[in-house]
Amino acid sequence: MSSPEEAVRQARADYEQHMQTCRQCHVDTTPCAVAKHLLRLYNNARRGAPRR
Repeated sequence: MSSPEEAVRQARADYEQHMQTCRQCHVDTTPCAVAKHLLRLYNNARRGAPRR
């Protein structure tokens, strides 16, 4: 199982990669449903990670 910090990094990387490769997100200013879902996963992982 990965650490909470690794989960946050992976969720952020997934979101950023999607924003760069998704045609709808890249061209349009409104994120698609997948981007919204990935951002939600990132925010949840960030909230669940222990504070430093």
